[in-house]
Amino acid sequence: MKAATYAALVVATFLVIGKSFAWYITNSLSIKASLVDSLLDAFASMINFVAVRHALKPADADHRFGHGKVEALASLAQSVFIALSSMWLMHEVVERFYNPTTLHYNSWAVVVMIASTVLTAMLIMGQRYVVKRTNSLAVSADALHYQTDILTNLGVLGSFALSSYLHLTYLDTLVGAAIAVYILFASWEILKKSLDILMDRELPDETLAAIRHIVQNHPQVLGIHDLRTRSSGHNEFIQMHLDLEASLTLDQAHHIAEEVANQIYAAFPTAEVIIHQDPVGRCRRRHRKMIFPQ
Repeated sequence: MKAATYAALVVATFLVIGKSFAWYITNSLSIKASLVDSLLDAFASMINFVAVRHALKPADADHRFGHGKVEALASLAQSVFIALSSMWLMHEVVERFYNPTTLHYNSWAVVVMIASTVLTAMLIMGQRYVVKRTNSLAVSADALHYQTDILTNLGVLGSFALSSYLHLTYLDTLVGAAIAVYILFASWEILKKSLDILMDRELPDETLAAIRHIVQNHPQVLGIHDLRTRSSGHNEFIQMHLDLEASLTLDQAHHIAEEVANQIYAAFPTAEVIIHQDPVGRCRRRHRKMIFPQ
């Protein structure tokens, strides 16, 4: 995760410098919009650089569940900042509609945008690998920023070429507007994911189904209830009550709970599992299907 934040900062710095140069020599609004997008990426990457390092700190006496929610707080701040910047960019679009300016084609600008696209694609591949292994919200949000950057780069290249050769002045402005709207929707997606973590939203239905399936397959478990889940950073927290035969000794019941927990750990390596054992009489066995809700 730390390596991913380093890489994002390096790439973001290159993108900002390169696009600033491209905008300066062309006066293109779409390139300016892409530059704003890259500035947001750089800002987000700096936040993530700090947030990821804090989130990876182990649990302590004051934070017994760790520091994982720092990632969600950082992503929440990013989403608000990005939304405000998108609105500012829309203001620039309106201004350009009423006061159109001539674009100046320059091959160096095209080279910069192509290089930016290639670098960004390489970064996203690395970030996706990290997200797959760690489920990091901060890195996932960062990857979303850079995915929008690739789309904006491609849109800028197309609009810049057409506007310069065909003298379609408003095409560059329209692409700038499209980028602003896309950035706004991207900020909304980040906001929703952040709030889900901060409000302890349940894990996805397919994850809950997988947990129930693991529990159901243990031959000595009669049922499961009060299953509660949430996530924080790259960790999942899973709590449940197991229905076990009342005649079992405490040691036997504890051993069964450990077996179930180990099977869950195998499926979800970053999870923390808490299991409470409830005694159930033999007469409840025939109601097994009722005990396991669908």
